[in-house]
Amino acid sequence: MIWIFDSGLWWLSVRKELAKLMPDQNFFYIADSAYCPYWRRSPEELQERCRKLTDFLIGQWNCDIIVVACNTATAAAIEVLRSEYSIPFVWMEPAIKPALLHSKTWTVGVLATYWTFKWALYHRTLTEFQWNVKVIEQIWDGLVELVEQNKTESEEAKELLTKYLTPMIESNIDHIVLWCTHYPFLIPMIEKILEEKKVWDKIIVINPAPAVALQTQRVLKALEQHNKQKKENIFYSTWDEKILKNFVENIINEFPEQHKHTTNTKNFKFNHLNI
Repeated sequence: MIWIFDSGLWWLSVRKELAKLMPDQNFFYIADSAYCPYWRRSPEELQERCRKLTDFLIGQWNCDIIVVACNTATAAAIEVLRSEYSIPFVWMEPAIKPALLHSKTWTVGVLATYWTFKWALYHRTLTEFQWNVKVIEQIWDGLVELVEQNKTESEEAKELLTKYLTPMIESNIDHIVLWCTHYPFLIPMIEKILEEKKVWDKIIVINPAPAVALQTQRVLKALEQHNKQKKENIFYSTWDEKILKNFVENIINEFPEQHKHTTNTKNFKFNHLNI
């Protein structure tokens, strides 16, 4: 059984990739919307919050592995979690390595939240692989909130994205690293902007979620964990489970295993988590 938690509703970017590789697995989710956005919290506060979420998860029946589907939580708390708990964790790795290795213009852009850029592993990756590649870092203030409100196609989202992307495009980047699990849902708008600026065929957008799914699959295989239970989808929200339920119902077609198991949410369970 795989448990996933994120700072809000948009762990789906990671969950979609997990389900492609492991459609028969049971997935349980926590949307910690009560504390969203995480990047506004201090590292100490995030560490304590992640402890509370982890304590809840390991208290549940048959929790095999926890996926920390949030870059900010990973940056602030993963070392603490790994040192204090014996259960396996999978976390968000800095997705900048492939951009640095394959850049032909020697310039790449990284889009992330404030604390993510402070993460030591990010800086170690830069030290090891940056060489002469110029890295343009941009904090995408305001976009997490828009994604949480399902406004990824709004004029407000387009305006903010254009503001953040334009300096990168003018600097001749050839890769954009989306280092936040909320950001992949902005890819259609990003591609629209790149097309309008006539650079859509010159810039590669990197989504870190597929690599996280592959690592989760590797860990489960190493543990020799195989789902033998009834297929389940259980969702928790620390805010309003009705919002979570509406969200899942609106994106039900995004679940790649639905053709195999169910075509509606009648077998889905939605719960409020008061922690």
